Amino acid sequence: MTHPARARGRFRADEGRKRHEPAAATRTYPPAHCLTSGQCHRRLSQWGQAWGDAGAAATGDPGSGASMAVQDPASGCLHGKKQLPAFTWEVRANDRNYHMQFKKKFAFCLTKKKYAGNAIKTAKYNIFTFLPLNLYEQFHRMANVYFVFVILLQTIPEISTLPWYTLLFPLSCLLTIRGLRDLIDDIGRHQSDRNINGRPCEILSGKSFRWQKWRDICVGDIVRLHKESFIPADMLLLHSSEPSSLCYVETADIDGETNLKFRQALLVTHQELVSEEAMATFDGRVTCEEPNSRMHSFTGTLEWRGETYSLDNERILLRGCKLRNTDVCYGLVIYAGFDSKIMRNCGKIKRKKTKLDCMMDRLVIIIFLVLLVTSLCLAVASGFWARKFQEKHSYLSALYKHTTPAQQAFFNFWGFTILLSVIIPMSMYIMFEFIYLVNSFFINWDLEMYYAVKDIPAKARSTSLNDQLGQVEYIFSDKTGTLTQNIMSFKKCCINGTIYGNSWWKQGSGLTWSHHSEKKLDFCDATLLEATWRDSDPVLREFLRLLALCHTVMVEEKGDQLVYQAASPDEEALVLAARNLGYVFLARTQDTITISELGKKRTYKVLAMLDFNSDRKRMSVLVRDPQGTIRLYTKGADTVILERLQRRGPNETFTEMALDRFAEETLRTLCLASKEVSEAEYSKWSRRHQEASVLLQDRAQELDKLYEEMEQNLQLLGATAIEDKLQDGVPETIQLLKLGNIKVWVLTGDKQETAMNIGYACKLLTDDMEILEEKEISEILEAYSVSNSNLSGSGEALCSGRLSQQRPEASRHNKRAIVISGDFLDKILHVGEVLKEKKGWLWRRLACCRATGSQEQGSLVEKAFVDLATSCQAVICCRVTPKQKALIVQLVKKHKKAITLAIGDGANDVNMIKTADIGVGISGLEGMQAVQCSDYALAQFSYLQRLLLVHGRWAYLRICKFLRYFFYKTFAGLMAQVWFAFHSGFTAQPLYEGWFLAFYNIFYTTYPVLSMGLLEQDVSAKKSLEFPELYVIGQQDELFNYHVFGVTLLHGVSTSLASFYIALWAFEDHVGSKAVGDYESFAVTVATSALLSVLMEIILDTKFWTVLSFLMVTASLLLFCLFSFLTQSIDAFRIAPAVFCFPNASRNALTDPYILLVVLLSLVVNTIPSLTIRLYRTITGKTSIQQKIHRKEPSVELRAHVPRGSFHRRSTYAFSHQEGYASLITRGESLRTGGTRSAAPGLLHPEMTPALSSLPSPSA
Repeated sequence: MTHPARARGRFRADEGRKRHEPAAATRTYPPAHCLTSGQCHRRLSQWGQAWGDAGAAATGDPGSGASMAVQDPASGCLHGKKQLPAFTWEVRANDRNYHMQFKKKFAFCLTKKKYAGNAIKTAKYNIFTFLPLNLYEQFHRMANVYFVFVILLQTIPEISTLPWYTLLFPLSCLLTIRGLRDLIDDIGRHQSDRNINGRPCEILSGKSFRWQKWRDICVGDIVRLHKESFIPADMLLLHSSEPSSLCYVETADIDGETNLKFRQALLVTHQELVSEEAMATFDGRVTCEEPNSRMHSFTGTLEWRGETYSLDNERILLRGCKLRNTDVCYGLVIYAGFDSKIMRNCGKIKRKKTKLDCMMDRLVIIIFLVLLVTSLCLAVASGFWARKFQEKHSYLSALYKHTTPAQQAFFNFWGFTILLSVIIPMSMYIMFEFIYLVNSFFINWDLEMYYAVKDIPAKARSTSLNDQLGQVEYIFSDKTGTLTQNIMSFKKCCINGTIYGNSWWKQGSGLTWSHHSEKKLDFCDATLLEATWRDSDPVLREFLRLLALCHTVMVEEKGDQLVYQAASPDEEALVLAARNLGYVFLARTQDTITISELGKKRTYKVLAMLDFNSDRKRMSVLVRDPQGTIRLYTKGADTVILERLQRRGPNETFTEMALDRFAEETLRTLCLASKEVSEAEYSKWSRRHQEASVLLQDRAQELDKLYEEMEQNLQLLGATAIEDKLQDGVPETIQLLKLGNIKVWVLTGDKQETAMNIGYACKLLTDDMEILEEKEISEILEAYSVSNSNLSGSGEALCSGRLSQQRPEASRHNKRAIVISGDFLDKILHVGEVLKEKKGWLWRRLACCRATGSQEQGSLVEKAFVDLATSCQAVICCRVTPKQKALIVQLVKKHKKAITLAIGDGANDVNMIKTADIGVGISGLEGMQAVQCSDYALAQFSYLQRLLLVHGRWAYLRICKFLRYFFYKTFAGLMAQVWFAFHSGFTAQPLYEGWFLAFYNIFYTTYPVLSMGLLEQDVSAKKSLEFPELYVIGQQDELFNYHVFGVTLLHGVSTSLASFYIALWAFEDHVGSKAVGDYESFAVTVATSALLSVLMEIILDTKFWTVLSFLMVTASLLLFCLFSFLTQSIDAFRIAPAVFCFPNASRNALTDPYILLVVLLSLVVNTIPSLTIRLYRTITGKTSIQQKIHRKEPSVELRAHVPRGSFHRRSTYAFSHQEGYASLITRGESLRTGGTRSAAPGLLHPEMTPALSSLPSPSA
């Protein structure tokens, strides 16, 4: 008789493949264990024909375009050519030399090893590449190129105005600051790489296992892993210490799910590879697909001893998974290092630039071009002026005999270029870095974002993205560990028309059943406890009995503690609830379950387990009780249980009302039902069940029919309500973000029902939303393709038009949401390959609408989908891989040009975090991988509201004001050089003293602008959260754009014109009692007027005054007076007259009252326009933000979760269970012989984790 495990190896397929091979579902293949080598390759061809090559081509895997003819095994006819996966990856066990000989090209004529080593490198630099690579990246900033150009000009003595090294020093400081910041970040990556590559593991070397490092692993090595260790590479499971070589892994870092999944070795390796000697002599050969990023699929074969065995995803242990509840397992390394699936999904580190950075690069180019044009015009004018001057004053010809007007114009051109180059000062970029750094410290120091429970503060890991936090339009969030705590707690239940769980009872009242009860309870209703104690209600008794019997939980007794190991946290919560109410699950064997009912031990014989799957949405157990009565216990979704009831009475109606109530509270519900089965009915059903269990074809369909027959005419017992605990403040945070015009998309590896339930719980979805699912989205995209539109319309119009045609009532819905799966998304993201497959009418129709090629078609469909999705209020993507998460983010960035933020807590979120404009890592249960790759680290999702709405908005406001006023003060002070040229023969003679030019952007005007960049606030943090609508100004780039820059330029030019010409007008009349009219006094007057006008403008526009702000303005004036006194003193002039060439100029000018009046006149003229504009805005109703806030009520209250109204009942079923555990139990493969204690998949209860010690070792 065929062994069950071998049969399972032939007929079980992982859930991912079932979705991909509808055409192959009814095809019969020869048994895997008896295939010859040639037959095996034919089977691989058949598999490839069944599910195409969309995935391989989508990921760009090598060799995925192989084409071959496929032969039908039944008819022998060729079906033409088909795209098939390339099975060219050959791994030989214990043969390193074989793999070392293969090379592959990777750049031009360079080659590298085909089989990668297991060491990974995520750092960008090494000791040799840091300097050249970092400088190359830094000189992508146009400002740095501009500064180097100016320095090169300064090295030419004929046109130099300052020694070149005086400009090289600040540029070197700027490059060093940024380089050190990049170096510190990269050192952290190097440390992380060393820690990972240096993890210990046991590798088979010769005839024994030796402890080595992860980096020493090579393809073809056999590795021994121990319980709680991480899997170092993608490996084929060969053997484990568990029955039938089962192995349990936690995939939280891959798909975010903490419920365990099982893998099982081939029967032949389980039976043969039982010792180290056998492992050392193992010489099997694995042939499989090339390395790729498909996390949930694997296809290959194992050839050993002349036989060929098929391999699928259930035989593979993926790198990054954690070995749980399995003492020891052995694996053959298939993919190592960067070839492993998780590393293929990780993506590359990208240098992130903010929108303001990009705009500044363009502004530098614009300013430089304007500067060159201005210098050229002034130089041409100087040439004409020189010729006219020489013709008029020919007696001075001796002075000009060595220079012509053209030569003079040429030199003046470069002189003006250098003179005006200070319009883009280096000091601005140095202060830029300082402002970014200090604003990052403000984030780190914010006690409102400090998580005291785990002592985790917020951390800004990147210091150059703060302003972009104020411009986010889309947030892409993981679910498990980010929105939720992944902790299930039993909250309420409805039994026989009574709802329990509204009243609370504290432990200590004396009502307890045994030492097995929980120390800490989330649910304990005194009324329910008393009813259980009386034991007078048969429905209540059956309800609790069902909770204790109908599950796949395993149990171990550690001392006096029962440790439950559940396939899902939902099941554990239900079994724990039953235990706390006196119905304690004690033990299980292959065909019995032992429970304690109110202290009395009872053993039930298990006749059949009707397994759970995502289509059935229920599971059942058929048992014979100690009295000999056969009963069926069923639990599942309300939609499937209620339609299978025998009758619908008052209790059933009340239960439906209770389900409505639970739905309003966003609890996850299950309906519980049972029925008594007669001996005759069972005998007939059992015989048919046995026959269906051994079918070679359509076994699953026949079993489903039998399950359906048995699960009829049920009697409803009640309903349970479980809370998937959200992190604190998640609903309120999402509400605030939505009011701030930020759209939240949830991208999760979890199943659809669970993701939607969390969507309702966190208020991302509401009952008044219309949910668009895959079928409706397909119809909308089909309508788009048929109309042959060029996508000129918006996604909202596309969606509305199609839905109003389908259902007129849909047009009344203003709120819509999209819920899609990873498979459907894959078709959209890789539509080119899907068109080749021609699966489904949608894609055939799209194929008929070829425009310029499949690639262009794919882009059009992508844009149509993005337009549709962004027109909706919420988007939830389920069952998506890490790479798909990143592709979704990339799609929105590509088609919407919007700022994106990704937030997650696990390694499965790393690619998404790297791809988004801003990456936020949650310090959660899934490790620190996300935090290490993130730009910002938070302890809770709720802190995101403060990070964006407060710190982000403030940072954007401060940087924009800083830029605006830095440009304003630069133009206002230095454009006077241009006006002076018109009165100095268009020579490049400076108007100002050299020291004034040097200190203007460093001491005189810097500090007030710096204080604005560090401390400015338009409203307080509290008001920022109360009025999230204020956030929109950043999304719309209102505070700094080309228009604002143009206005700033005009403002600065007008200030410089007024300061210069008012002084010139006064000095033409020889103003002053001391007959002051010299060049130095004129320069001091213009400089003082411009400086005071700039400071007055900053004073008027500062909204948030602090002591530091006041000190900064005062310091600027004091420093101006101090340095003017020092640089213009007679003593300094005597020491170096060429350097200090303005002796006593300020004292002579500014002690004259007439000069002071001229300065005052300039200040008034320059200030009146600003005051006039402010007055006009007040009169016309264009009020400031502060005035609007005082008039308006808060938009949202930050309060606890409030149940929402439900106009039509929806199912809140969500169950994170995995198919397959029931068959493991009934076959006995997961049970150890010789005792009732078992090792099985489990999510350990948090309070009991320390109690679970290692299971018996293989030698036991």
